[in-house]
Amino acid sequence: MKASRRTAAGKRELAVRGAEGHPLFSLQREMNRLFDGFFRGLDPFDAAPAGPLALSGALAEGFVPRVNVVEDDKVVRVTAELPGMDEKDVEVLIARDALTLRGEKKAETEDRSGGRYRYERSYGSFHRTVPLPAGVVEKKATAEFTKGVLTVRLPKSGEAAAGARKVAVRAE
Repeated sequence: MKASRRTAAGKRELAVRGAEGHPLFSLQREMNRLFDGFFRGLDPFDAAPAGPLALSGALAEGFVPRVNVVEDDKVVRVTAELPGMDEKDVEVLIARDALTLRGEKKAETEDRSGGRYRYERSYGSFHRTVPLPAGVVEKKATAEFTKGVLTVRLPKSGEAAAGARKVAVRAE
């Protein structure tokens, strides 16, 4: 028997279980969580895709390399993890205060053992754009590829390396 109560007007109200406890709301929350995790890895500016399905999302759009940006007084250093790739598969562009990394990862495996034949191919392209701070000398940029890690060094101009300038605050 369901619990009920009478209102001030004398009408009878049935006690309703809170929306949080309803099984359909629980299912909806779980579906929202799954879709949020799926789409989280698709944003090209998302530095660290996360969530249970972020890898699937990244694979649906292509290979998404991890990029790290470190800046000090003299240089901006951008590193990208590109395992299984060669330097010929990577393109580095600098234009309009942004560094763009592009490339295509190709992998093919063939196995003819035990009377079986297995051939797998996978391809994935990537495109990452990193905004650069003012004062970077684009013409002196260098790129180095070692053991699957691309390192781009962008030296700063003398003015940028000098650091921040303190501005006096006046009261009126």
